[in-house]
Amino acid sequence: MPGYLGIDVGTSAVKAILVDERQVVLAEADIPLLVSRPQALWSEQDPEAWWQAVCAAVEQLRTKAPSAVADIRGIGLSGQMHGAVLLDESDKPLRPAILWNDGRSFREAEELGSRYSSLSRVMGVIPMPGFTAPKLLWLARNEPETFRAVRKVLLPKDYIRLKLTGIRETDMSDAAGTWWLDEAARSWSDEALAATGLDRTQMPTLIEGSQPSGTVRSEIARQWGLRSDVIVAGGAGDAAAGAVGLGAIEDGSAFISLGTSGQFFVTTRNFSPAPEALIHSFCHAVPDRWFQMAAMLNGASCLAWAAGLLRGDIADLLQRTEASYRKPADLLFLPYLTGERTPHNDPYARGVFFGLSPETRQTDLVQAVLEGVAFSFADAKQCLEHAGTTLSHVGLIGGGSRSSFWTRILANVLDLSLIRYEGSDKGPAFGAARLARLAATGERPEEVCTGPAIIETIEPEAHLVDSYRPRIEAFRRLYSALKPEFGRAASIDRP
Repeated sequence: MPGYLGIDVGTSAVKAILVDERQVVLAEADIPLLVSRPQALWSEQDPEAWWQAVCAAVEQLRTKAPSAVADIRGIGLSGQMHGAVLLDESDKPLRPAILWNDGRSFREAEELGSRYSSLSRVMGVIPMPGFTAPKLLWLARNEPETFRAVRKVLLPKDYIRLKLTGIRETDMSDAAGTWWLDEAARSWSDEALAATGLDRTQMPTLIEGSQPSGTVRSEIARQWGLRSDVIVAGGAGDAAAGAVGLGAIEDGSAFISLGTSGQFFVTTRNFSPAPEALIHSFCHAVPDRWFQMAAMLNGASCLAWAAGLLRGDIADLLQRTEASYRKPADLLFLPYLTGERTPHNDPYARGVFFGLSPETRQTDLVQAVLEGVAFSFADAKQCLEHAGTTLSHVGLIGGGSRSSFWTRILANVLDLSLIRYEGSDKGPAFGAARLARLAATGERPEEVCTGPAIIETIEPEAHLVDSYRPRIEAFRRLYSALKPEFGRAASIDRP
């Protein structure tokens, strides 16, 4: 039976999912990755580590489902967005990749936004330090020899495509996050490229995520035990791939992604920019679709951080916290461990516990973390409303979606019905597998990208919705009060 492989190059892990033509998951693999932070605000990874993790993931799949791997017809790629993979004339990385949560190019982003303000509507959002374009401006000023040696700029998943096929291409949804793409035209912007000292020759070719990109090179096919004609799809950035996996490809389809980072995502039939609201308006992974998205740098990673700090098991901490949950926590937690994008665009923001006392328990800290992340999604919802988008119910995907307790908190904080789906934690890798099928078979997206089975719909509880409203406002006031201190504390790290 034909199979399709989805590979997601995440920040914390490479995930691979093998599905059959009925979209049943046959095998999964998850290979962890490490992030390097050599200086304050920096976040980097070695592109070769991604490739080694991909090979290890495929080897695991071969062990689990050898016959299915041998009959793979298509491979789809998804990955963390915005990362700058800088290649020389031999397609070798010139330095570690600069990641989406790297804040070093804050000044360059501000400069691009000031000097080229009219481009923000064309690019779908104001320039932010996590995007690829400001990173290259930073590189030109701080590592000029490396900048002069750059022959191609790829995004993380597209480095894997290069290793698989020898082709330098990217899809529209991943290119959308560079701040070099004319979102309405679905084409590179010569003006935006020139603003960072680059031109089209240094960019990968653009294709739609559901189109075939090429075939797997013969030596890789032999190494992995694949057929000789396996198609590699255009693929998608992780947010758009998650939408494809959830079937969110029609106008108004909405979901929250609660993974390492967080996204509040709404599909649109038209390009609808709202840069003044710090909303990302980007190309989708399928043709003639766009999306609006609020992007938060800190999602379920905050819970993992707290569990490590408390030296506790996440499942156990959640269970004990749920047992004691009656009302909003007395503590407030600002979840900005790695700065924040929507709504603050502040790489210097930091995590804060406020309201600690001798009576504070582990479960109080955990509840505050869950609520702090939920409050940041309330900010995201407010930004979407300012952009003209109103919602009554949304889906929930990502690792955090496995917790019905966290889902309940989110529903009450957001005053929205939240839908948990079967396989919702598969996210971008499953969407990538669907794109692989579309590229290999030529089927219409509407025929393949259907919604998964619903596990449950969690409705907001009126008394808790009312209780959370003043806490959301207190959360917002706390950030506003501390913002000057974040700036002062960070001043010693600035050049």
